Amino acid sequence: MSKIQVDTIDTRSGTATMQIGSTNTSTITLGVSGDTINVPSGVTIANAGTATGFGESNTPSFRARLSGDQSVANQTTTKLSLATEDWDTDSAWNTSNYNFTIPSGQAGKYFFNGHVRILSIAGHDTTNYFSQVYIRKNTSDIAGHRVMDYSATSKDLDLQISTVVDLSVSDVIDFTVYHNGSGQTTQNISSSTASTWFTGFKITT
Repeated sequence: MSKIQVDTIDTRSGTATMQIGSTNTSTITLGVSGDTINVPSGVTIANAGTATGFGESNTPSFRARLSGDQSVANQTTTKLSLATEDWDTDSAWNTSNYNFTIPSGQAGKYFFNGHVRILSIAGHDTTNYFSQVYIRKNTSDIAGHRVMDYSATSKDLDLQISTVVDLSVSDVIDFTVYHNGSGQTTQNISSSTASTWFTGFKITT
């Protein structure tokens, strides 16, 4: 392997474009371990190819949903039984325990979003009934959304929640629902693909 030692590589007079690599090139390596590639202020990086290794894939990521309608007892915080996966890039969603565990080497900031539809629930015209969902980290609530229900009329109720959280390896995330409406009875959670689901992905380290 040959080595060229120079301080500056520039185009010749009258030429505005520099090509590094040509027909015999398969890999171009810039620097070695410990080096810094500096892009000065005002410089534009224009990518027309495929970029890899920059975190652009936002993985690990997953989307899980119910396999069938789930019964939820009144006044009981219940983990949603999300046993069907639409995808799970790192096999980090547990379809038996219904939770997401941060894989080895994947600590960082994550975005989570969930939606629940409670079927045919009714509150009361004089009592403050409510339904709520929570995203939990290691069984502790980190984000919640509550909807008050003052109406005795039965109807479907939708709740949605999202959050960003900084997580360490082995932290566990799950998704829960709670209600105390409809005359203190058990309620069904819809398993329609668009009705009850939970998704998340890594944003950055």
